[in-house]
Amino acid sequence: MMEFSKRAQGVSPSATLAVSTEAKKMQKDGIDVINLSTGEPDFTTPDSIVHAAVKSVESGKASYYTPVGGLPELRQAIAEHVEQDTGRTVLANEVAVTVGAKMGLFETFQALLNDQDEVLVVAPYWVSYEEQVKLAGGVVVPVKPQASNLKTTPEELSQFKTSRTKILVLNSPQNPSGLVYTEEETLAIAKWAVDNKILLIADEIYGKLVYNGTKFTSVMTMSDEIVENTILIDGVSKAYAMTGWRIGYVVASPQIIQKITALQGHMTSNPAAVAQYAALEALTGSQEPVEEMRQSFEGRLNNTYAAMQNVPGFKLENKPDGAFYLFPNVEEAMRLKGFSSSVDFAMALLKEAHVAVVAGEAFGMPGHIRLSYATSQNLLDEAVQRMIEFMK
Repeated sequence: MMEFSKRAQGVSPSATLAVSTEAKKMQKDGIDVINLSTGEPDFTTPDSIVHAAVKSVESGKASYYTPVGGLPELRQAIAEHVEQDTGRTVLANEVAVTVGAKMGLFETFQALLNDQDEVLVVAPYWVSYEEQVKLAGGVVVPVKPQASNLKTTPEELSQFKTSRTKILVLNSPQNPSGLVYTEEETLAIAKWAVDNKILLIADEIYGKLVYNGTKFTSVMTMSDEIVENTILIDGVSKAYAMTGWRIGYVVASPQIIQKITALQGHMTSNPAAVAQYAALEALTGSQEPVEEMRQSFEGRLNNTYAAMQNVPGFKLENKPDGAFYLFPNVEEAMRLKGFSSSVDFAMALLKEAHVAVVAGEAFGMPGHIRLSYATSQNLLDEAVQRMIEFMK
C-alpha cells in the first residue's frame, strides 16, 4: 500500500467541494438537483473584464511570466482600491497578488506559524481555515460564541487565549452565517488583538456584499496601531463574479509580504497573467456591475429568508446582513426526520429532495446547514418548496 505523509492523512477534503461534486454527478446522471452548496455567484464575469483579458492575450502581454507578487500595475491598483474604500494609504510593496484569496490565506499561515502555535477561529467558520492551519503545523482553537447572533466579544476571546495564541481570524461579512460585525464590535476585537499581542487576519472577501442598509467597516479604516497588527485578505472572486479567475490579494507590512512572495515563488510562481489583467480592469473600471449584483443578491436574500420561515423545523433567528448564505439551525428538523447529525440530514436532503446544501459540521457548528442564495430566485423558490415537501 502507498504510505502517505502524516500531513496528507490529517487533512480533510473540502466539504463544500465534496457536496458540489456529488450534486454535479447526480445532475450528469439526469437528476434535477438544485445546487446551493457552493459559494459562487451565478453571474458571468462582466464583459469589460472579459474584454480586458482577451486584449491581453491578443496583444501578447499575457504570454509571459509576471513578477511573483503580481503585476506592478495591479499591485498599485489594489493599493489605490483599498485607499479609496477605507481612506488608508497603502503602498504597492504592502500588497501580494495570490492565486485566489485561499492561497493568500494558506501562504500567510505558512509564513507565520510554527508547530503548535494556536489560531483563534470564531465558529461558524469557513471550512479551509482549520485545514490550512493544520498544514502549517498550527492548532485551531474554535471560539463558539454564546450569543444568539453568533458574534464573539473580547471577553469571550480572552477565555480561549493561551500563551501559545499567535493569530486571531476575523471574517466579516462571515461565511457561512452572513453576519456582519458593526464598527464598534470590529474595533473592540481589533483593539483586543493589539493589546494581547495577537496578529489579526481580517478576511474581508465579502466586504462589498452587504444588504438592507448594513454598513461594513473594514479593519483598514482604524488606527495605525491596529492596521500595523492586521493582515488583510481579499480578492475579486465574489464581488466581481470572478471565482474561476483565481485572483486574491494580501495586504500587510512589507516584511510579511516579502515572506509570502518568497513562498509563492516556490508554490505557484505568479498568478496567471491573463487573470491579473482581468483583475486590473475589475478594480480600475466601472463598478456598476458590482452594485447591480449586490442589489440582486439583496432581493434574493429578502425573498428567500421570508420563504424559509415556512420550512418545518428550520430556525433562522438572525437575518444575514452580508455575503450570500443562509445558515439555519436544523436541530428540530433533524429530530422530526430521525437524524442524529446534520451530515446525514444534508445527504438525505440531496438524495431525496435533490437540494444540495453543506452540513454545519464543516463549519464547526453541527446542527446547522449552509445554503447559498447566489442562484436565480426561481431555483431558490423551488428549493424551498422541495425542503418543505421533504419535511412533510
